[in-house]
Amino acid sequence: MAASNGGGGGGPISAEAAAALGEGIRLVFGRWTALQMAVENQWGGRDSRAKADQFGESIHSWFCRSRGPHYFEDLVDMMYDTISDSFNADFEDNSVEEVAEQLLIIHEECLQSNYSSVEKLRNLHVQGNAVSQSRQLAADDADSDSSDDDDDMMEDEAAVAPVEMVVDRPRPSWPAPDADGWTVVPPRHGGRSRGRN
Repeated sequence: MAASNGGGGGGPISAEAAAALGEGIRLVFGRWTALQMAVENQWGGRDSRAKADQFGESIHSWFCRSRGPHYFEDLVDMMYDTISDSFNADFEDNSVEEVAEQLLIIHEECLQSNYSSVEKLRNLHVQGNAVSQSRQLAADDADSDSSDDDDDMMEDEAAVAPVEMVVDRPRPSWPAPDADGWTVVPPRHGGRSRGRN
């Protein structure tokens, strides 16, 4: 999706649509594993939760206050800048692009008074947040010692995330320790490294 056309030439968004969009942003952010790990591990300091909330509010404001069209590339750049500034991090797992696309879709649907994506996310939300799911699935994987357990885990994953999104795929919070018990922690970069080879 290259752009959200703002529906009808970028007119104002209704109060109902703006409320649904805000809920959709919060729900997508709640399922965004990389962002939730940044908050939980306080990559942005003690106020990481507040920074994540402000991040969502700034995106909501961008959609509701700026006139369309809303371009994918602009949203992605804004998100990378915020992640770098607020959390001193670079999410290099393509989840920023996945989240941006999802948010553009939700925005477009909200403009048409279609809240089906928000409703789906709301129904998935009761199953827990992305970080706890990641930990549970990682623990299940470490404990499994037969192919039957792996099959059960795959069925559990399918039940947890019927809508496949990069933000839903579990990722461990840190690399696994090596045979000697040491864990290599990736550095946090001060600036974006996108576009480098």
